[in-house]
This record gives sequence, C-alpha cells and structure tokens, in this order.
Amino acid sequence: MSKRVQSPSSINTYKQCPRKYYYQYILKLPTKDNIHLIRGNVTHTVLEQFYEIDSSLLSENYIEELTYYVKNLFNAHWTKAYPKIMKLGLTEEQIVFYYQETIMMLANWLNHILQKLRKELETKPVEEAFRSIKPTAIEQEFSSNELMVRGFVDYIEEDGSDVKIMDYKTSKKFELTPEYKLQLAIYALLYDKKYGKRPTKAGIWFLKHGEITIDVDEELVKLAKFEIEQIHLATESDNILDYPKHEGPLCRYSTGQCDFYETCFKLYPRNTHEVELQAIPQVQNKKY
Repeated sequence: MSKRVQSPSSINTYKQCPRKYYYQYILKLPTKDNIHLIRGNVTHTVLEQFYEIDSSLLSENYIEELTYYVKNLFNAHWTKAYPKIMKLGLTEEQIVFYYQETIMMLANWLNHILQKLRKELETKPVEEAFRSIKPTAIEQEFSSNELMVRGFVDYIEEDGSDVKIMDYKTSKKFELTPEYKLQLAIYALLYDKKYGKRPTKAGIWFLKHGEITIDVDEELVKLAKFEIEQIHLATESDNILDYPKHEGPLCRYSTGQCDFYETCFKLYPRNTHEVELQAIPQVQNKKY
C-alpha cells in the first residue's frame, strides 16, 4: 500500500492514541468544532491579514491606527465565526470569556510588534519601518514527496543568513512540549528539503505569553526523520486491530471528550479481545 501523506498533527495524533489516528485519518470520521479550534482559526486569520494593511496610510498615530485595525479584523472574523460558536452549547459568560481572552492575546502580540516598529522608526519613516518588520513569508506550505509529509509554517523571518520559522499558539501554557518540538523539527526538515539549508531557529509564538525558540541542530533534524519513518511503518495497515487505543485523561475530561469517544467506547468498551471490532467498518485496499 502507498504511504499516506503525514503531517505534524497526524503524527502527534498517532503518538497520543493510534485508535484516534485510525478513526480520523483512515476511516476519516467527522470531527466536531470546539471553541479552541474556532478561536485558533480566527486568530490565525487576523495575524495573517494584519500585514496586508496599506502601510502608506499609517501616520504618526500609528499605534492607534494599528490597534483599531487589529480590533476591526478580529471583530469581523469573530462575527463570521459566531454561528459556529453558538452551536457549541457554551454559556454567554463562556463566550464573553473567550472573546476577551483572545482580544488580550492579540493585544499582547501587537505590543511586541509595536516594540519592533519603534526600533525601526529611529531611522526610517513609518511606511518603510512597517515594511521592514514584515515576515519574509506568511502561512507557507511545505511538502516533500520523498518524505510524504507536509505542513504549514505560520511565518518565516530572515535576517541575512539567519532564518527563523515560527508557529502561533493560543495555548494557556508557556511550554515547549514534546508535541510542539516535534512539529518544529518537521518544519525545519521540510524547510531544509525545499531550500537546501536549515533554518537557524524554530519556535512557538505563544500569544498569551511570548515566544520560545530553539536552535535547529542535527539532533532536532534527526528527531523529525525518526518520527516520520516510524509513522509510515506504523500506519501501513488498514486493520483497526493494528491501532490500539490508549485510554487516558484525553478520552474524556471536565470540559469535553475525544471526538470519537462514543465510537470508541460504545461500540467496544475494552481494549482487549477485540473481536467485536469487526462491527466497525474496515478500509479495504484503499490508496492514499
């Protein structure tokens, strides 16, 4: 069977729970919206479109102008997403909380951008200063037919020979988890495959806190290569019995449950002697 195209998300899903990987990437069962996914999509869109502003219109009141611009962008996209948010069953207080928390995250990020802009304004007019702080690339897709992996990098900054690849996160924790490290490792490897050189640094911009970066070294690239090789070996089968479920806190928690909880535990409540799993549809000779 042909290898499936993997991504940092699919690899981390498998490492979290092979059964969840099976449901999501092989059976392709539908997943549900949640506030974190919707809020993340809205936020990423705002940050992406921020740099599309016509910088020639900026004046000495650039702080107020950029603040107003970000708020307008956010409100427009939040309003567009509001019908989906209303379907989540959240209380009015919860919706207000997530709205205000996201505004705070964007304000924190904008303060960082304004600091960079002020530094450039010491030697440049506003329009030129704004252009100079724009990332080299925004929301760039990377893929490799050789590795059968792809991913999207939120933004890339270049400073001479130094290259930094970054990803935005709305996570509450200010921590470079193993999942995030693997994601950055794969991005660094894909960048190398495309441009023939490694980025200097890779990092996460935690919108609630700030950025964390790490050096892109041989060890990081080896991590990406190893995990990519392992996921292809582990997902050669289409048989659900080859994808054991890892029962734990992420199956069901205080604010929700895994998208596939009902399928996983109601069709078959145990992880041993999985004879009844034949009741779940199997994928037969499907090419990816």
